Amino acid sequence: MTYSILKLDKETGTLGVAVASGSIAVATRVPWVKERVGAIATQAYTNTMYGSEGLKLLERGLSPSEALKNLLARDDEPEKRQVAIIDAMNRKAVHTGKLCPSWHGELIGDDYIIIGNLITGREVLLAAEKALLETEGNIVKKLLSALMAGEKAGGDRRGNRSAGIIVRGEINLYERIDDDSYPATKLYNKLIKNFE
Repeated sequence: MTYSILKLDKETGTLGVAVASGSIAVATRVPWVKERVGAIATQAYTNTMYGSEGLKLLERGLSPSEALKNLLARDDEPEKRQVAIIDAMNRKAVHTGKLCPSWHGELIGDDYIIIGNLITGREVLLAAEKALLETEGNIVKKLLSALMAGEKAGGDRRGNRSAGIIVRGEINLYERIDDDSYPATKLYNKLIKNFE
């Protein structure tokens, strides 16, 4: 239903999540970021507890792996969830449940995680990763470029309908497109001139 890119800027400590989905207003549910703490994306059959409670656990000092284990234990349907967590120390954890809609999977890099479910295929994640790594500039440019690349590679199997970005740290940003035929592209065009 959704693909998300989570990233830490190791130089500044800035954290961000960009997301696109075939559902409306995805940025009101999936991405969670707290400055100097961490970034979380909770998707598939979205349970926002992973975002709100996950950030609290990170703030208490749990690692992403410890926090994720704690959250999965509280969930009656963990196999329906896809969750990624990256913290301010660049530690990472990912869970993709067996009952997440296909195609589903994840990519984990040096300072980023890319996850997706009900997307057209692995090419969506690979296109997002390529753009993330090849884009010069700050974390916002990288995330927006990755999000748009994923959309151009196929995005959600139903077609993308909404997109959003949250960044906290040296840059603070929250923007979303709640209902559009090409929301990632629209979000990119709306914001990119401010971050060139």
